[in-house]
Amino acid sequence: MQTILTGVRVNEEPTLGNFLGAYLPMIRLAAEHGADSHINMFIPDLHSFTTPIDHSKLYRQVINGIKYYIAAGLDATAPNVHIYRQSRVPAHSELCWILDCFTSFGEASRMTQFKEKSSDSNNTFVSVGLFNYPVLMAADILLYDAYHIPLGEDQFQHLELARNVAIRFNHKFQQDVFTVPASEAEQIKFMHLENGLRIRSLTEPQKKMSKSNPNDKSKINLNDRPEEASKKIMSATTDSVGTIRFDMINQPGISNLLQIEALINNRPLQDVISDWAGQTSYGDLKRKVADSVAHFLADFQERLADIDDATVEQILAQDETYANEVANRKLHQVQRIVGLRKA
Repeated sequence: MQTILTGVRVNEEPTLGNFLGAYLPMIRLAAEHGADSHINMFIPDLHSFTTPIDHSKLYRQVINGIKYYIAAGLDATAPNVHIYRQSRVPAHSELCWILDCFTSFGEASRMTQFKEKSSDSNNTFVSVGLFNYPVLMAADILLYDAYHIPLGEDQFQHLELARNVAIRFNHKFQQDVFTVPASEAEQIKFMHLENGLRIRSLTEPQKKMSKSNPNDKSKINLNDRPEEASKKIMSATTDSVGTIRFDMINQPGISNLLQIEALINNRPLQDVISDWAGQTSYGDLKRKVADSVAHFLADFQERLADIDDATVEQILAQDETYANEVANRKLHQVQRIVGLRKA
């Protein structure tokens, strides 16, 4: 069976952008492909401290992150759905070290996210982990022979690194050890997106909505009170064009609102664009989106409150046993090939 794999960091409160751009597409894919594919939805908790975090909150955030998946509509008890913590599968860390030795310093240095985060004036400590985490991401993928990896467009460069490392390793040992993940173009097609989905910041719509942005008005957090989220939408940055149309280049703020309205109501984007085409009242559009977001948050938070820790712990116990079995088979194969185990 094919494996579809994704992971969402949980060291900050997830945003509406995370829900629409990561949780929701993966849940739809699980419903569509769960009968004939393994659906691996893991928590990359080791990735969580590549940048400074409050470590005392991490365990709680991990448990809550799994609850978000379930509240979003994932059937976590389905036989082919697997939810596990990266840190509870030691093969991730060991394969990362092996793959480090098949990754050049030059290609790791070219990773755009490392350049951006390491040059951020607010980031006073740049760790080796921040530099190295794309290789750990490659291990996350290659351990499970994952072919489709739903992810945001800011991760496509890391996906390409995973592909290159898999090809290099297979070529060196003349064996098809690792499944080479699908290309960026194939991933986008598989996710039913014409291009990588990116929900935009409410204050700087040229940028994505980021949970790490210290400006709380830039994002809708999934734990925002519905009325608080409505106010954020009403104050969202738009433009002075004066006509509503979908144009991410020239009207990213308006386009972002149209995109949110479509996704949150599970409507085709083109239908929503048609509803508003040529209208001139930005306020009316904001009120409609604000109302949609408020209703969504109220329903989501009610579902979230019904999920207890015991349910999550039971799911993890079962699925982490599965993940270790699969990952260890691949790791042992790699260990034999590189000479660490008897051939």
